[in-house]
Amino acid sequence: MLSADPKWPPAASLLNTRTPAEGSRPDVALLGAHTYATSVTARSERSTPAAVRAALARYSTWSFEDGVDLGAGLALLDCGDVDAPDGDDGARALGDLLNSLDAGLWVVLGGDNALTWRALSALARGSLGEWGLITLDAHLDMREGRSNGSPVRQLLDEGLEGSHVVQVGLADFSNSGAYAADARDAGVRLIARHELRRRTLDDVVAEALEVAGAGGRRVYVDVDMDVCDRSVVPGCPAAAPGGLSADQLRELVRRLCADARVRALDVTEIDVTRDAPDERTVRLAALVVLEALAGYLRRGT
Repeated sequence: MLSADPKWPPAASLLNTRTPAEGSRPDVALLGAHTYATSVTARSERSTPAAVRAALARYSTWSFEDGVDLGAGLALLDCGDVDAPDGDDGARALGDLLNSLDAGLWVVLGGDNALTWRALSALARGSLGEWGLITLDAHLDMREGRSNGSPVRQLLDEGLEGSHVVQVGLADFSNSGAYAADARDAGVRLIARHELRRRTLDDVVAEALEVAGAGGRRVYVDVDMDVCDRSVVPGCPAAAPGGLSADQLRELVRRLCADARVRALDVTEIDVTRDAPDERTVRLAALVVLEALAGYLRRGT
């Protein structure tokens, strides 16, 4: 662990657990929900949110790119973790927490991708038609049933409009033609990995926000870490060689969160027991959290 230095505040110092004063709201609220029980690939119940929080201690609060200190301009509330979010009681507790605060941005740490369905459904409170969804994911998540492979289908079935869903980073040999056809039939905009070779990230972000946020819709962003190349996310069971770079993922997250229509972001699909000894997967996830915070601060500039 890094030695203490008063001139080098660690990012973990941002994790404030004090309830905001009445009448005020946090800029960003952080919540852990380690879903894992319905995963297509068996995984550990060991808490990913705890590992990501611990990894924040390895980074500072200073953004060189934007010339800002997150600690100076951001009110962040750490709401802790929901116990057993895969069960009915845990799902209710997740919904109660997400609707207890009018945060400018929710950052929800999973868990597997089943979290996306649970969290967005809870935030929408029966009005999924008023939301848009952007996924950064190698997979379509259009499987039938209820699992970490089905959240997009579940959300569409419950009222999310496919014409306001954008999926970025879809990978070769990680999906099926049948599920791709289902997504297209639902009106989902698919931006596959190969398109990112010829398009700028600015262009992709602009299109994703235009589609998902049309009409002033609130936007939920699902960051499935297995969208990245397996070399940088060995803790993601379904990650494959040839995915996004760590830098591409970080830039996408910062740019997306700079838009005020983005009201929630989740970070999913890490099994910490599979991570490399240097913890590169959870360290990248911690940086994704910081990129989301830096993006939020851009809203005021």
